[in-house]
Amino acid sequence: MGLADEAMALHRRVRGKIGVYARVPVRGQHDLSLAYSPGVAEPCRAIEAEPEAVWELTGRGNTVAVVSDGTAVLGLGDLGPAAALPVMEGKALLFKVFAGVDAFPVVLATREPVEIVETVVRLSPGFGGINLEDISAPRCFAIEQDLKARLDIPVFHDDQHGTAVVALAALLNSLRVTGRELADTTVAINGAGAAGVAIAKLLLAQGIGDVILCDRQGIIARGREGLNPVKEELAAVTNRTGRTGSLAEALRGTDVFIGVSVADQVTPEMVRSMAPHPVIFALANPDPEIRPEAARAAGAAVVCTGRSDYPNQVNNVLGFPGIFRGALDVRARAIDEQMKAAAAGAIAALAEEELTPEYVIPGPFDRRVAPAVAEAVAQAALRSGSARQPQPPGAVYRRTEELVKEAAKEDETR
Repeated sequence: MGLADEAMALHRRVRGKIGVYARVPVRGQHDLSLAYSPGVAEPCRAIEAEPEAVWELTGRGNTVAVVSDGTAVLGLGDLGPAAALPVMEGKALLFKVFAGVDAFPVVLATREPVEIVETVVRLSPGFGGINLEDISAPRCFAIEQDLKARLDIPVFHDDQHGTAVVALAALLNSLRVTGRELADTTVAINGAGAAGVAIAKLLLAQGIGDVILCDRQGIIARGREGLNPVKEELAAVTNRTGRTGSLAEALRGTDVFIGVSVADQVTPEMVRSMAPHPVIFALANPDPEIRPEAARAAGAAVVCTGRSDYPNQVNNVLGFPGIFRGALDVRARAIDEQMKAAAAGAIAALAEEELTPEYVIPGPFDRRVAPAVAEAVAQAALRSGSARQPQPPGAVYRRTEELVKEAAKEDETR
């Protein structure tokens, strides 16, 4: 039985990868009276009198909504909300397994950005954070921006920022392996959707030498016709030498390639045209922009993909569970640039002592990752002023470890 058949069999068998479990017993009348009526009236009154009490009297502070309209599902495209549900359930499962966060899939039967924003705002009192998922670009940028402006809880589009954080972590160590400095490095990015734009912005914020961003029409440059506002904004701060032309021209002499596009975009000849010992991130799924074997044969010093069957998997699961865990534990108002950079640094640091071209980033089942990311994000939130509930050093790390162990025990019980 192949992987596709196994996946179908799993989904048919379980009919939903997540569920609700009871955290308190209801074994008799007294338990019922405490958990529900009449006892539940007391926390209701307390929250009415002091709205901030909701964070200590309910599960809101450990609950995230995974929101999608199904317009950009994986690499499959616009499938609609119902067909997006398996992905959102899977995302919720990973939140729980890797960081002890309770997450719920929320798929919306609308593609109108205003309606999506209004719906999420109205749902927000029940959640401590909002994870946007599989919403097509450029709509996703406006939706996230509007939600951030209207909500005082973290709003995080993982296709953008989760990908960017993990890519930055892998890049930091790839540059160490190849003896490069960030400020002297030029990166070509193929794909100007959610992930490509976010990677470009995060790299620029961290002081990258230059970014050359490409879309289907080739290099994005100042004055190029037909650019949407997001691409125009990036054209003003990237491609400082004014390159034009195709992806092949973007790669010529460049240090790093990051692909967040589709398969078979890069040839061995294009890799050979890059700077000596180039770094290749062929992150398209399921098939990369160039096969790792071909990239290495053409001279690539480090190759990363989005696949689990090759070394150096750039996988968002290294980022979003710990990022939200840290943000929730300090009741952050938002997930800001300092928190994202801290998450990337924490991921990279876990691989630093054992760096090789085949190991520039930890694996998804490295149990150190989520606690380290959560702790780094929490402390960064305290430094940036985003946090509302300070935690002593190490507290978030320990809590994350405990919650992950608790989730593992629940799994064993079932």
